[in-house]
Amino acid sequence: MDRIIRNVAVLGAGIMGTRLACHFANAGLNVLLLGNSRRNPLPSGQEENEAGYMATKGRLEETVSADPSPLFHRKLISRIQTGNIDQDLPRISGCDWVLEVVIEDPGIKKSVFEKVDRYRSPGTLVSTNTSCISVNTLCEGRSEDFKRHFFGAHFFNPPRYLPLLEIIPAEKTDPGIIGFISRYGDITLGKNTIVCKDTPGFIANRIGIFMISRIMKIMDNLKMGIDEVDALTGPAAGRSKSATFRTMDMVGLDTIIRSAENLYNSLPNDNYHESYKLPGVFYELQERNMLGNKTGMGFYTKRWDSKGRSGIYTLDLKNFEYKPARKTRYPSFLSARATDNSAKKLETLYQGKDKAGEFFRQTMLNLFEFASWQVPEVYEEIYKIDEAIRSGFGWEYGPFETWDILGVERVVSDLNSAGMKPADWVTKMAGGGLRNFYSIEKTKKKYFEIPSASYAPIPGKDGIIILDHTRSTNLVWGNSGSSLIDLGDGVLNIEFHSKLNSMGREAVEGINKGIEIAGNDFRGVVIGNQGRSFTAGVNLGILFVLAIEQEYEEINSFIRIFQDTILKVRYSRIPVIVAPHGLCLGGGCEMALHADHVQAAAETYMGLVEARVGLIPGGGGTKEMTRRASNGGGKGSIETNVRRQILENIITAKVSGSAIDAFELKYLKNGDSVTMNQSRVIADGKSAVMRLAESDYYPPDPGIQIMVPGNSGLPAMQETINALKTGDLITAYDAKIAGKIAQIMCGGDMAGPGAVSEQYLLDLEREAFLSLCGERKTLARIDAILRGKKPLRN
Repeated sequence: MDRIIRNVAVLGAGIMGTRLACHFANAGLNVLLLGNSRRNPLPSGQEENEAGYMATKGRLEETVSADPSPLFHRKLISRIQTGNIDQDLPRISGCDWVLEVVIEDPGIKKSVFEKVDRYRSPGTLVSTNTSCISVNTLCEGRSEDFKRHFFGAHFFNPPRYLPLLEIIPAEKTDPGIIGFISRYGDITLGKNTIVCKDTPGFIANRIGIFMISRIMKIMDNLKMGIDEVDALTGPAAGRSKSATFRTMDMVGLDTIIRSAENLYNSLPNDNYHESYKLPGVFYELQERNMLGNKTGMGFYTKRWDSKGRSGIYTLDLKNFEYKPARKTRYPSFLSARATDNSAKKLETLYQGKDKAGEFFRQTMLNLFEFASWQVPEVYEEIYKIDEAIRSGFGWEYGPFETWDILGVERVVSDLNSAGMKPADWVTKMAGGGLRNFYSIEKTKKKYFEIPSASYAPIPGKDGIIILDHTRSTNLVWGNSGSSLIDLGDGVLNIEFHSKLNSMGREAVEGINKGIEIAGNDFRGVVIGNQGRSFTAGVNLGILFVLAIEQEYEEINSFIRIFQDTILKVRYSRIPVIVAPHGLCLGGGCEMALHADHVQAAAETYMGLVEARVGLIPGGGGTKEMTRRASNGGGKGSIETNVRRQILENIITAKVSGSAIDAFELKYLKNGDSVTMNQSRVIADGKSAVMRLAESDYYPPDPGIQIMVPGNSGLPAMQETINALKTGDLITAYDAKIAGKIAQIMCGGDMAGPGAVSEQYLLDLEREAFLSLCGERKTLARIDAILRGKKPLRN
């Protein structure tokens, strides 16, 4: 369908509306955000449209000021215009898509749509963000053109971070619109789009409300607290840090109550009808206005002690008093948390013989039974359920994927033993000789299709590369810390797979081996993985042991090898693309700085953070940022200011808040690219390799010279260091480290300005790095990080 979206209108300036406006601005669109006219009497002399404008603008400013911000970068707020619905609705005539995000009240929504129908231009898309109201009922009485272009577009909160977008067609929606918006949501908005039936709660919320109800019942039976439940439904179980109760605080308890009541009232004959009824504690909290983050109190709250130190306190559901958060010590939980393998986490908890294991088994068996009975009447395909739960709630595996990991027959037996019963189609599948809900065939994942009783390709996955699937058949070489995978079309992928994808000897060996093999047999290389983050940097454990044992020659050798490896990334005779996502810190950032091209996920957090552990960027990072200051800052005071800003960024371990922010910090350069949908980063990196290879790629000149100011540049750098120390932004030891960085950036002991080679600066880097490895305070900082403590400010 030939359709371009440049301008969107968001109607409703609450928490969700303002965050949604920000995410559309992140995607490069012009946004018109319209809120309610007013909630309070107007100040004397203030006109109604001015008051509405200011109220909406204030709510937007409040949202943008949150930490983390819904914007990739503060400057993007310029893409958002504000106003109020009553006076400014005619302005939607110039918009390509109008999104309604007002309160979950069908009467109010219908009233808004009546006005939208009056002012929208023919062909304009209109959607509702309802999470629980029938989409078909909301477009009753509207024009035929409105109905053809109307659909549900249910974004999950916060929309910047949760990738699920449920698309719900109404009866008269043009099918071409649904196809277009599904693709648009995927590519432009970075969403995992799922087309749903217009059933109560759609997919994710229906399962979510059911699970909240069951979890509350099980935790009550087992006499467990909020802290324990969140520990067992968070990262230890392969799920998001917000777990269960923190997620509810983020969403808002009033929103959850409305969703649950809608399900309960809409499904009187459902077998699970009573499971949609929330326990009384929710209504007690609503009465007390303890709705979560929006009111500052919910299941959690933040408090300050007499010394001004903040801490998180947890609600005691028995007396509604807050108590300091408590740690969970169940053996099965500790074992699950200790492993990096998500599948093993699930197996460990499921087999647990303690209360944690009992809680996990009961909740999962309830989920398995419920999910199976929703197919195919409510949800047509199992992959949609798994996709919705992964994308909407931050799980690594959905219900049926988890069931596969634990074993289909085993879980069926456990269900029967617990007095539960899976849906008939599950029993027939297992009885027909098929033992899994999914299969991998020729690097493609297929799902069990009930009508055909066979495996079918998951639609909409064209152009997405899943390394777990490709590795099984296309592994070229590997060791314990890295794998080389043939992506096809002459492109080789170098993948890390260690804890936090830290870069130790095995990863360095993999990079060197990959570039060597690719130079002979491939057109180019993508360095990327699909772990939770790209890399947290060089393996500190190895460095710490060597430093404690004063093996300085070993450290020198390791750093030299790492520097040489980074230079191979830059000067390889075939193009090398780095494709980061999530954390891209330390040595990972240094590697990206030297790539021909960086294809970064929008949610990439880059930084040279070595100062946190008492070191300097020693793998080419200090050298490369010196080069970028010299080449990109102009001359005189402009260049000096750039150099000083880079010094400040390094010594304060400044990490970008997004890939867009990484451009501002000079970690990304002109020509690097951003992918909104993280699942497409590897595929986009492969495309970038092919473009470079087809353009008669030639590596950069290794004889590059870098201009440095010499000792004459040190006074300005020292001013920056002194100002940071005076402002208590760095410690005295940080100032010492900063002095070494400044010395390198100015060219060592050169008396005046001049040109130096890359190797000259790399040698200065390595010398400074080695000297810091012998410092007691550096060892103390590394030790604190390795023990899982906060960065030490000594």
